[in-house]
Amino acid sequence: MKKYGAMTVLFLLLAMVLMVSGCATKDVMVTSEPTLSATTDRKAASATTREPAATAKAAPASPGKVESEAIVQVVSPSEASRFESEKIFFDFDRYDLKPEAREILMRKAAWLQAHPRLSLRIEGHCDEQGSSEYNLALGQRRAEAAKAYLASLGISPDRLIAVSYGEMQPAAPGHDEDAWAQNRRDEFKLVK
Repeated sequence: MKKYGAMTVLFLLLAMVLMVSGCATKDVMVTSEPTLSATTDRKAASATTREPAATAKAAPASPGKVESEAIVQVVSPSEASRFESEKIFFDFDRYDLKPEAREILMRKAAWLQAHPRLSLRIEGHCDEQGSSEYNLALGQRRAEAAKAYLASLGISPDRLIAVSYGEMQPAAPGHDEDAWAQNRRDEFKLVK
């Protein structure tokens, strides 16, 4: 009986040692990940006003907070604004990508590959011609066309969200072809 008691105690001690060492490994991985991501793009990190190492080493309540702070450090507001400002446009009642749109999407894909922690919301828009339901569906097809092209360029579809606003958010007021041409578009918003 004593033989089994001593073995049980030994087994429990061994199990506790393994659990403690396993937990320490997890903590190291969580705290070191943001430090690595903050230093991977030194050029972008130096353009921000925060100190990358000090902010990234702070131990927040959750790993998600560290990740979002690291993203803010890597992408400056002006860089994000430049990325988001470039839109693609479509012909009337069409969702196929023009050559100019493909060039813009290639630049966006290269930028997204350099910033792998960011996701992208692609917003499809339409002019006021057609019913609201039709325009919502057309806006979705426009957003999905851009998403598919970005995915074909190597951007993970998990990082891409396609949504439609139909005719609800016109870029240009007016009820003529000039205004409608500006409203048939996809816009791109970074998601952190």
